[in-house]
Amino acid sequence: MALAEQFQTIVDSLPPDWTQLELDFRIADEDRYIEAATLLTQINAMPYSKHDWHFRLRVAHEFGHAAAAQTVRATLGLLDGQRIAGDLIAREARSGRVEVREMWGRPESVRREFTSRRSQ
Repeated sequence: MALAEQFQTIVDSLPPDWTQLELDFRIADEDRYIEAATLLTQINAMPYSKHDWHFRLRVAHEFGHAAAAQTVRATLGLLDGQRIAGDLIAREARSGRVEVREMWGRPESVRREFTSRRSQ
């Protein structure tokens, strides 16, 4: 299965309120590591050293300090286009968190509305 399809399958299995996903990625042909690493810089993939898996990918759903899901899927599509095969596995998924914003001076109704919209 193509990497972009593997990723989409993982994302589709998550609950609708997921906020962050951590994946491990392994390249099938280690001779293509540099090519893959060059493309994966777009999504800030973190390389492992001396590990069975090659990269850790962090993905954000709507907010957070990680790559957007659409960008990760597109980057994995670039790897597919270069015929770089590999495996993805979900390591951790978080859900139910709400983005934190400075709400100083805002009425409680605005705070509740913000929280309810962001938690959907």
